[in-house]
Amino acid sequence: MAEPERHKTNEDETREYASPACSLREIDPAYSGIPAVTAEDAVYAWRKVQRQKLIEERMALPQAQREEYTRSIAAHLDQLVGDVAGKHVSLFWPFRGEPDLRGWLNGLAARGAICLLPVVVAKATPLIFRSWKMGEPLERGVWNIPVPAEGKPAAPDILIAPVVGFDRGCFRLGYGGGFFDRTLASLARKPLAIGVGYQSQEIDTIYPLSHDIPMDVIVTQSEQRYR
Repeated sequence: MAEPERHKTNEDETREYASPACSLREIDPAYSGIPAVTAEDAVYAWRKVQRQKLIEERMALPQAQREEYTRSIAAHLDQLVGDVAGKHVSLFWPFRGEPDLRGWLNGLAARGAICLLPVVVAKATPLIFRSWKMGEPLERGVWNIPVPAEGKPAAPDILIAPVVGFDRGCFRLGYGGGFFDRTLASLARKPLAIGVGYQSQEIDTIYPLSHDIPMDVIVTQSEQRYR
């Protein structure tokens, strides 16, 4: 007597068509719903952790020590830039414990430099630069950092950028927006690019990616480091 046909249940159908769990790794991550993690993703994640650590350490430095370091940095910069008469020099407004070079900026203007401050126009776009000197009006920019309200736009001959971290190849770790890299890549005439920070911000490597552009020199209270 033949065995009566057994009706399939939902569970049987699932068992018949389900893939074995061990084959999940062979499926395209986009198909499985698991996001792919690339080497570049890993670098960005690592940088985020390092960035937070380095900023916290910088902000923990006593104010008097930061001021002492800044005086040494300014002395190194004087040796480096030389005669600035007629040159456009871009600096930065101090933020989150960065060296405060506004006093040095006054000295540059007295020596005939046209001082500039960077302005963020939009996300993922190059910076623009506007002229500014003490006493001229400012307005609030990104992160509430003051920017020139009425300065004339100009391209820098010397670009001085703050660093969150830096490595032996003079690659600069910034705040993650990529503004200075885009700017350096877009300028028709490459300026002398100087990264400024404290010696304690040095790390072995920032794991540079294809879009990262090294500074020509890094200046700290201890040294002028060329690439």
